[in-house]
Amino acid sequence: MIENEGNSGNSWIDPDDAPEWTDDQFERAQFSIGGKIIRPANGTLTRPGRPKSETPKQQVTLRLDRVVIDKLREGGPGWQSRANAILRKAVGVDG
Repeated sequence: MIENEGNSGNSWIDPDDAPEWTDDQFERAQFSIGGKIIRPANGTLTRPGRPKSETPKQQVTLRLDRVVIDKLREGGPGWQSRANAILRKAVGVDG
């Protein structure tokens, strides 16, 4: 049985203690009047969003041998992009 660790602390933040919004955050925030969206949000409140890709990648489920995955992960972060590049080359669409 998992033991209760007790009170994990107070996670509530007083809205009066919240940081002030910047002009940039206001420019990217959604603007609505009476529930009708006048201007949709653009990006996030912390940074502008990534531009939409003309050729977005598609998520798939693929089963690979453990040794193949381990070998790709040896190079550190970016192993999925490396796997994509290898597959592109293998099927002749590298470029």
